[in-house]
This record gives sequence, structure tokens and C-alpha cells, in this order.
Amino acid sequence: MLTATTFTDAPGRPLLLLGPSVGTTAETLWARCAGRLHGRYHVVGWDLPGHGRSAPATGPYTIAGLSREVLALADRIRPGEAFGYAGDSIGGVVGLQLLLDAPERVTAAALLCTGAKIGEAPMWHDRAKLVRAEGMEAVVAGSRERWFAPGFTGAEPLIAALRATDAESYARACEALAGFDVRDRLAEIAAPVLAVAGGHDRPTPVDSLAAIADGVLHGRLVVLDDVAHLAPAEAPEVVATLLDQHFDELRAAGIAVRREVLGPAHVDRATAGTTAFTRDFQDMITRYAWAEIWTRPGLERRDRSLITLTALIALGHHEELAMHVRAARTNGLSDDEIKELILQTAIYCGVPAANTAFRIAQRVLTELDEEQHQ
Repeated sequence: MLTATTFTDAPGRPLLLLGPSVGTTAETLWARCAGRLHGRYHVVGWDLPGHGRSAPATGPYTIAGLSREVLALADRIRPGEAFGYAGDSIGGVVGLQLLLDAPERVTAAALLCTGAKIGEAPMWHDRAKLVRAEGMEAVVAGSRERWFAPGFTGAEPLIAALRATDAESYARACEALAGFDVRDRLAEIAAPVLAVAGGHDRPTPVDSLAAIADGVLHGRLVVLDDVAHLAPAEAPEVVATLLDQHFDELRAAGIAVRREVLGPAHVDRATAGTTAFTRDFQDMITRYAWAEIWTRPGLERRDRSLITLTALIALGHHEELAMHVRAARTNGLSDDEIKELILQTAIYCGVPAANTAFRIAQRVLTELDEEQHQ
């Protein structure tokens, strides 16, 4: 039986389960991230056998068996109810298995620093033999090197949790990963999947997460350039933002429209650059500007683009203007229509404002034409 850690006790709110990486605990991996979630969920993390407060493994187990244990944990908390799921590394692997074995129970999943297959079986078996022979200290140096991107300063609690892990249970987890490969089943997964990759991650590189995002029916890939293998601990603010965007209905609606209008690359860069200082502002514009205003039925998106361009020219917001010229193309405005709008602003906002707007619009439209012909 897996041990649970409740991060946010919210009766009546949707259940969100958080899964660990091998050698970590729910507390050391997820606590800082869980504490930064803005959405309202009942948030519970779970520990692998022999990790944290979970009892040691009593025998071999598979990822499919582990996913059944996670489902049993969910039933102890909310019997029969569907839930959101986020997991890192083996926690993400369990998420994939849940999506395949119990698709009716998982509303959406965030899979971080993981893969539909991680590494090769001989590597996992060798690591299992190593810890059985020499104990957990034998994998500390290698884990420290794999887990963290350069400059990360919060490693020690995670390394302490690794040292405290039961060696036989760690070996059993390695052997479970050795037998896991669902690469040929990704197309069966219909729930929304957010795949989060670390730019410095060697065990599960960006290609591993891209394969998941591309392989499932509704996948989104976000790459965190300054992260290695333990994204929730390395970038708790950014991961919390991503989870809110994925699991909270209002924020999910807002980020979907924002990505459609401004382009996925721009929005994902903005999200990946979130800091504690900018988080509330990014969250506000996602919820209010994009989820409440841009989704209203009273105007078409092309009309909203015309209004937005006019306001940005009038107020001299040139950086935003460039971004929304791109958005205007996305929303169906032709170059001639953009030209006519700027001409109109020359009369009502002033020739200097229109002159700058023409220069910015010409540059952006030229860039868009070049991108289309590449």
C-alpha cells in the first residue's frame, strides 16, 4: 500500500495526484511546487515502496501493478471519482499506464521528465545490482549529476531522501522501469496530456517528451531550458503555472485561446520564463484577458484584433503591437486590412503613431512571409 502526503486538503474540490521520481519522495520533490498552485484542488502526493514513508517492497512489481496501487490510493481518497494526475520520471511512466489502463479515471495528465520508454533494460538491471551490492551511496554521485541543471542550489534535501531510500525497493523500481515500453500505444491516449521536458535532462531528453506530446491524441510540449530531470523541485513556480494552465478549467480555456491567437511558441516561452515576481501577472492575463474577454461571443476574433491593434497604436505599446500584428494574421486579417487600419489611426491617433506602426507592421509581415516560405 502506497503512502500518501496531502499537500492541500480541499474537500469537494477536484483531486490532483502527484507522482515521484525514483529515489525521491513526494515531500522533497513536490512540496514547493504544490504550495504554489493557484488553482483549487485536493492535492495529494504518493511515495514509491521503500521511499519516504511507504513500506519497503515485499517483492517484484511492474509499472502496471504500481498504477493499480495508485488507482487504489485514489479510491481511498475519492472512491470511483476521476482525477488529474502529474508525475515526474517513474511518476510520469505511471501516469502513462493509468491513461492506458483506466482512461475513464484520469481527466488530464502532466508528464514531466519521463518517457514512454526510459533507457535500456540492461542499464536498469545493472543499477539494481549495484545498489543491492553496495547500498544507496553507490548511486548518489550519479544521481546528483543527472538530476540537476547547473546552478541549482536546492539539491541536498533530495539527496538526503535518496540516501534514506530502501536499497531493495530502489532496485525493484529500476527493474520495473526495465520492463516498461508503451511507445506503440501512445495513440490510444485521448485525455489532454502536457509533456514537460528539461533542456538539461539526459535520462529523458526533450525528444522523449516530444514523442509523447506528438504520439497522444491531444498533447502539448513545453521545454524548460534551465531544468534537468526533477522539474517540480528545480522550477516549482513554472511547473505550478503549467499545472494550473492544464488542470484548472478557466486557466486551461484561457491558455488555449492565448496559444491559438498569439502562437504556441510565444506563449510557451512566456510561461517557461515565469518567475515568482511575474507569476501573478501572467495568471491574471490568462484568466481575464484570454479566458473571459477573448472568448466572449459578442465579437469575432478578427474584430477583436482590429480593436486591439488600434489601442496599441494609440497608446504607443510597440512591443505588444508587433505581437498582435502576428495575431491579426492568425485571426484572418489580410495585409491590406492591417494597412487600412493603420491609415485610419493616422487620422485619429496621429501621423507619428501611424508611421511607427507601419514600420513595425512591415517588419512583422515580412518575417511572417519568410517563415511561410521556409
